[in-house]
Amino acid sequence: MTPVLSGTFGELRSSHFHGGLDIKTQQREGLKVYASAKGYVSRIKISHYGYGKALYITHPNGYTTVYGHLQKFSARLEAYIKECQYDKESYEVEVFPNSNELPIETDEIIAYSGNTGGSGGPHLHFEIRDNQERPLNPMLFGIGVKDTKQPFVLGVYAYPKDDKSTINGKSSRVKLRLIPKKDGDYDVEKLSAFGNIGFGVTTYDRQDLAANKNGVSNIQSFFNGNKSLEIDFKRFSFDETKHIKRLIDYEYFKSKKSRIQKLFIEPNNPLSLYKDAFDNGYVRVEDSTSSVYRIRVRDYNGNETWVNVPIEGKYANPKEKEHIDLSDKTLVYNNQSTTLEEGHIKVNFYENTVYDDEYIDFKVSSDTLFLHKDNIPLQKNFHINYDLSNYKSEHLDKLFIGRVYRFYKNPLYVSTKRKGNTLTAKTKVFGTYTLAMDTVAPTITPVNFKDKKWLSKYRYLSVRIDDDISGISKYRATVNGKWILMEYDYKTKLLVHDFNDNIVRDTKNELKIIVTDNVGNSSTFEATFFRK
Repeated sequence: MTPVLSGTFGELRSSHFHGGLDIKTQQREGLKVYASAKGYVSRIKISHYGYGKALYITHPNGYTTVYGHLQKFSARLEAYIKECQYDKESYEVEVFPNSNELPIETDEIIAYSGNTGGSGGPHLHFEIRDNQERPLNPMLFGIGVKDTKQPFVLGVYAYPKDDKSTINGKSSRVKLRLIPKKDGDYDVEKLSAFGNIGFGVTTYDRQDLAANKNGVSNIQSFFNGNKSLEIDFKRFSFDETKHIKRLIDYEYFKSKKSRIQKLFIEPNNPLSLYKDAFDNGYVRVEDSTSSVYRIRVRDYNGNETWVNVPIEGKYANPKEKEHIDLSDKTLVYNNQSTTLEEGHIKVNFYENTVYDDEYIDFKVSSDTLFLHKDNIPLQKNFHINYDLSNYKSEHLDKLFIGRVYRFYKNPLYVSTKRKGNTLTAKTKVFGTYTLAMDTVAPTITPVNFKDKKWLSKYRYLSVRIDDDISGISKYRATVNGKWILMEYDYKTKLLVHDFNDNIVRDTKNELKIIVTDNVGNSSTFEATFFRK
């Protein structure tokens, strides 16, 4: 059966490149997942977020296949991992079996598809990694999809490289007018330019059997017939995937929710996706010349779309840029550490946190930190520190640093640690942050049972847990003092125990669940139930 995809390899996501194929399961869970080849289970990871329940199989050729968002594993593997969970008394586990513990045969049923972890709906996430743990496009290994459609181009943009370069008389990004052609290609209205300029494109692919807007496989650019740049989504490393923020126009994405892929390479861009980059993808336009810039966008099946950009070389004095008053801005350096401090708040930027030297807004008002807008891409975390010396000691354990969003009632918890009288949070996003307090314990609500109820005919025991302010940190459930496995799905806020684990064997059972939020508030739920 030909697979239908909801996500393709290398697809642009919010903060990374997609590392595999997302295979549709018709909005269903529980479909059989077969091993693609012989090998052995080299890793099993179960987490609340990310890939959820994930299985890793290493093959004789050194490659590893990854199966993510699973509902459950095959009976043999399920028994193995549950033993690990009960041994560690934790739902979240990560184990690395040796090569002879869990051998796998080709086409063996290894799991059942699901919706666990950070999945937005039921599907199977499938990856192939090389022996250096770098994901490869699975389509290179013969996985095909029905795709006869050309990629779509939504927009083309031109960028001056410096203040001496102009595009239609401007020295800032210019959106160009696309003219669709009957054959699916595009022309662009002639532009006048001078100096060194780059281009960017917004594009997506669509397969025959799905309406999803997927990523493309390859983008090339040509200037007067000579290749200028190629971006090839065949392989990348997880270390570099965060630098998607350098590939796209991050400021435009944050304001317009559209990803322009820049067809030029700016400084401090370590991505390995580029090939044949002449002058880093920029083109030089001289006065009184006629040139043609062309963009070719391809999907993996070889369907391609061309964009033709005629350029008239015409010198123009750059229009004077709008004056920006930098007197109230603070400079953060790319190549050195920067510390900003006002009142009881200090922010530490380490070397290479920003891609370029940046002037940013930095203002403190009471417990609120205004740290620019989230429109500048960052390479690594910076640290926000609050001095709590003036706070009452009984309140310190309930404080956390949260990010303020317009549409949320409470600040969203940012991972926070306290050492003495200093509260520290690390984040990779500019924005508004504040000191928040959480004194309210989580809620625990039974879903499918009541106290002193007989549950002999029930397979599952379900409770709903929630915390409105700092969020759930951990939970622990016991029956008659013995730890029981409860699977947590943050999307539905459900904790579920499967009686088929055969841990609950007594007639009368005392259930106890303790749930703790991110600042240490705890709630305890207790109930009695009976089973034959």
